[in-house]
Formats: sequence, structure tokens, C-alpha cells
Amino acid sequence: MNFKQLEAFLWVAELQSFTKAARQLYISQPAISFQIKALEEDLQAPLFQRGDKKVMLTEAGRILYPEAKKMLRHYQKIKEGLEDLKGLKTGHLMVGASTIPGEYILPLLVGGFKKKYPGIDITLKVAGSSQVARWVRQREIDLGITGVPDNNEGIDCVPWLKDQLVLIVPPSHKWANLTHGLDLAELKNGTMVLRERGSGTRRSLEKKLEEKNIELDKIPCVMELGSTRAVITAVEAGLGVSIVSRYAVQEALELGRVVEVPLVGLDMARFLYQLRHSQGPGGFAVEAFVKFISDRDICKRFLR
Repeated sequence: MNFKQLEAFLWVAELQSFTKAARQLYISQPAISFQIKALEEDLQAPLFQRGDKKVMLTEAGRILYPEAKKMLRHYQKIKEGLEDLKGLKTGHLMVGASTIPGEYILPLLVGGFKKKYPGIDITLKVAGSSQVARWVRQREIDLGITGVPDNNEGIDCVPWLKDQLVLIVPPSHKWANLTHGLDLAELKNGTMVLRERGSGTRRSLEKKLEEKNIELDKIPCVMELGSTRAVITAVEAGLGVSIVSRYAVQEALELGRVVEVPLVGLDMARFLYQLRHSQGPGGFAVEAFVKFISDRDICKRFLR
């Protein structure tokens, strides 16, 4: 039994004529007779009584008729729903992100995406990079964005957006007026405010310093905090200096609450990464979102 057979059955039942039903479906009368015969053979019951001028439903046909209408209605709803998904008129997307992309970047891009596709609902979960990667592996989210790459089995990891780590100090700090920047070796003479161990920003910083044979643990640290926003607030309060994402500290820099100090001899650029399950089925919504946030012009428009 298939939906073409059910559709043919309903038209014959309602029009009480094979000829009229065939005309309605733009097929030949033998074709519609074949559909009905195949349906009767599948159900092992006659569905119509053939008269001289019209056909009437048998008892089996009367049982099938209301159920066939329900099945076709459900089928049509499924088709319409799929068309809406393909047309991005509806859908749901689960995105997980580490702190920097989750708090400072993705909300702006999600807003732009929602204006273009208002029918798609997006849930954004923010956690550490390791947790985001775990969500991807366990297929709890459709897409992950982190500050460090994850090349473990089962994850496709691709560079997405370039970020810049910057050294920030309070305006009153002795380094605030260094016109030529700070020598890297001088970091050990400062007091750092750092993100917690395992965060994407901290891991990126540790890797950058390791390239210059500097251990972050050897630099005095006054406190470790669980969010970049808290780190910036601590620097504003004069509790120490820090190295954070430019995306996160841009507003504080523009308002003069902190001062950026160039670091001499260290490239502080890094990438943010897109993580997806290597065997996860792609959906219309996630593919559209990935295409949207991967467009450089769109990123320039929504991100400063």
C-alpha cells in the first residue's frame, strides 16, 4: 500500500467514478484501475462494487475511507513540514560555544541570522571548550564553537574566525604609557589575573608563551576567575593585568576603563574553531547557519 493508491481510492470513492477520478489525477482510467486493484490485493478485500453508472464502497471500503483520509492528511502535513524545513521557514538549531564566542560574538550573529530566518529557533549553550567538544561528541548540539582546536576522533574541526589576544592594564598602571610596547620578559614583573585552567583563552595563552619558552605558571598570578568579563572587571579595579580576547575587551578599551599594551616579539593572533560530529547528519538549519557565520562580509557587518 502506498499513498498514490490511497489518493486514487479516495478520489474514486468521492466521485463514484473511475473515469472522473482519473481525470482529476491527470492519469488514464486503466492506470487508476491498476492502482485500485493493487490496493485491493494488498488488503485482500474488495473496496468497490461496480455498478452501471457509478461505483460504491464495499464494507471494507467504508472502513478504509476515513482512515485513508487521516493518513493522507498526516502525509500532507509531513510534506509541508519538510518543505518548510527546506525553505528554512521552520527548524531548531542547538549551538554550544565557549565563553568568548558564546558571550561576545555569536549573540550578534544569531541576531542577524534570526532576522533572515525568523522561523528557525536557536538555543545557545555556553560552557568551557572541553565541555563544548564533549557535547559535539555526544551529539547533544549541532555545532560547537571553541577557542581551541579539538582533533579527537569523531570531531571535524575547522578554523573559523581570527581573534587577537591583547595585554590589558588599568589606566594608572606603570605599563599604560609604554609607547613602544612591553618586552615579553617583563611579564614576570607584573601580577596577572587569569581565566581558570582549561579555558580556551588560557590554553591559547599558554601555547603562545610556550613558543617563547615562557611558562605561564612562572608569572605571578593574583587570582583565577571563571569568566572573561570578571577578569576585565578585576583589571579595571586595579587588581592586576591580564591577556584577553579583543572581542571581549573592545568596549572597555573604547571607554578607557583599561589600556592595551602591545607585547613585543609575540604574535597574539589565534583562531576560533567550528566543531561538528564527523558522522552527525547535517540539517537544513545547521547548514544555513554555518554558511551564514562563515561569510566574511556578514562577520564584518555584525562584528566590530
